[in-house]
Amino acid sequence: MLRSALIALSLLAAAPAAAQVQPFPASFVERDIPTNGTTLHVRVGGKGPAVVLLHGYGETGDMWAPLAADLMRDHTVIVPDLRGMGLSAHPAGGYDKKTQGQDIAGILDALKIDKVDLVTHDIGNMVGYAFTAEHRDRVKKFVLMDAPIPGIGPWEEILKNPLLWHFRFGGPDMERLVAGRERIYLDRFWNEFSATPAKFSEQSREHYAKLYALPGAMHSGFSQFAAFDQDAIDDKAFLAEGKLTMPILAVGGDKSFGTTMATVMRATATNVTGAVVANSGHWLMEEQPDATVKLVRQFLDAGK
Repeated sequence: MLRSALIALSLLAAAPAAAQVQPFPASFVERDIPTNGTTLHVRVGGKGPAVVLLHGYGETGDMWAPLAADLMRDHTVIVPDLRGMGLSAHPAGGYDKKTQGQDIAGILDALKIDKVDLVTHDIGNMVGYAFTAEHRDRVKKFVLMDAPIPGIGPWEEILKNPLLWHFRFGGPDMERLVAGRERIYLDRFWNEFSATPAKFSEQSREHYAKLYALPGAMHSGFSQFAAFDQDAIDDKAFLAEGKLTMPILAVGGDKSFGTTMATVMRATATNVTGAVVANSGHWLMEEQPDATVKLVRQFLDAGK
């Protein structure tokens, strides 16, 4: 807890007041929870059935503040920063998504929570899939947003898209190339993967760029992508054990993955509903937060 508090204070001192994303409701508690050989920074708030929100690359758990504010009315909302990202620790390894799925299981065990609904985006989809495939009895409903699953469905075709060159960006100089230029690197994702880049606000860009400039953060981020080959092996093994059977909502931005998100999930699950968010690229929570929150809320509430 002391480590993350000191980092947060240093960020606050270094950044102007405007460089903040939407805050979580004041009732949320932030904790550093040891799990699976590392420590994750976790926000917990609300009361009721549990829902876990997993972020992706270029952001942290902070991205979920609007959804968390809605869901906390009748859910216990759990929002970790993934291994090596945000205010979580930066271990030397363990960036394969199977290991990170075990991180999430450890968080839930520490909180004494058994079953959850799961909402994920980008890299969070991959971690969420691995967690769900290993703990099928713990996930009641699963929402995935706008990113593929390594080794599943049209994965090999998706890899051919030149916009995804960063999946293979590696080598001994990659960290040196972006050191001190984290904002330039990240702007490329925020701009090219948006339908309307201006909707990813300057305040959010400043906030996330400072977090990704923390010691070890870019190394950890690159490690997320470097693990994709192992992730594909693991995910194919999960699929060989049988498709997922819980209700799944596969959401794509209409200027990004669109209906492909449902195609991906139908390759590995039997109960998939597809949805497309209009006038949005990849960054659904920034570009169309109201429409995205409404979709998630309707899906989680269905059948109650």
